[in-house]
Amino acid sequence: MDRRRFLALSSALPAAAAFHRAAWADDLPKDIRITRIVGFDLVSRRAKFCGKNSRLDDHGDQARDRMVRMYTSAGLEGIGNCRAAEKELSTLLGRNLFELFRRQEKKMQSPLGPGTMPLWDLAGKALRKPVFRLLGAGGAERVPCYDGSIYFSDLLPAYAQTWADRFREEIDLGFRRGHRAFKIKIGRGARWMPAEEGYARDKEVIRLLRRHVGPDILLGADANDGYTLERTRQLIGDLPDSRLAFLEEMFPENADSYRALKEFLRQQRYRTLIADGEGQTAIETLAPFVQAGAIDVYQADMNRFGIEGILQESAMVGKRGKIAPHNWGSLVGFYMILHVGRAIPNFYRAENDPLDSDILLADGYSLSDGLATVPEAPGFGLRIHEEKFAARIQPRFDLRP
Repeated sequence: MDRRRFLALSSALPAAAAFHRAAWADDLPKDIRITRIVGFDLVSRRAKFCGKNSRLDDHGDQARDRMVRMYTSAGLEGIGNCRAAEKELSTLLGRNLFELFRRQEKKMQSPLGPGTMPLWDLAGKALRKPVFRLLGAGGAERVPCYDGSIYFSDLLPAYAQTWADRFREEIDLGFRRGHRAFKIKIGRGARWMPAEEGYARDKEVIRLLRRHVGPDILLGADANDGYTLERTRQLIGDLPDSRLAFLEEMFPENADSYRALKEFLRQQRYRTLIADGEGQTAIETLAPFVQAGAIDVYQADMNRFGIEGILQESAMVGKRGKIAPHNWGSLVGFYMILHVGRAIPNFYRAENDPLDSDILLADGYSLSDGLATVPEAPGFGLRIHEEKFAARIQPRFDLRP
């Protein structure tokens, strides 16, 4: 290529980029303004009572999502989990939704921090696309899931004498909901039982559940930092037939300790993955673990970081690991995770805290054989049962211009 031709092409690039940006902007709706914002708490219920983990007391049979309904001049309504304060939310009144939307960057530039779910819901409805398509749709068509609700039922007084039967019942309940993968809480000896007695019970429960589900169902274990590296090695050695798919939060995050555990697993020829990251307060703090190859499955919390944060985590991890956002105590967080799972190529599994609500309706979502189907409905495909909302929900605030 001669110099004149090269300069001509080079000078054309900025103009072409500007044209592309203009064309991209032209196909967005022109004026969809936020006219009202209603905040409320959505209480959802579990089909069972969840007990302790290694650190926390009983978790109960319900959860609470802090929610927002966002109304617009176009008659569209956005629904989503949002923990932002009224002050930040009020700054959106009168704003054009698409002044906030950065489609090429796959983000909402807003004062809501991670609480952008209702904005994404609005954008999807305005563009008549599900959120996962706005995020790239680079994941599997059906999203792998696991039931994360196998807690310390043996320590509940109601099941003190029948806890083995209770664990089988809980697994069967998960099967009926469509799950084929389960996470088992361990670490009883960290707080609730003498150390050796608790460790023995951990092993007994894992063996019991492996026998109950057979060899082909995925089982993982989560110690909530109730173990040490040495105890983790001992567990693996004592349960050679447990076939644990992953070990989560076995001890406080430490790259050197996790690399030592990975080397031990390699030597023992186990394919067990190491999962961690739910307790982090900034995505950047996971970077040293990525660089060291210390973690296989990264679990930044879905509601703490929101869609933008989990996409940032996914991009940082790349092909060096998988993404499985932490989600406990949130019905709505599960729907966000499913859209992330449809969107990113390095997704592992969606954590499901099995919750239900008759106020938030989720038509088109289904779970069978351990895989979730996500509807092609605009936005997140969620809607409010208006009569039940009016009868049972007292809004926390109702913001208008």
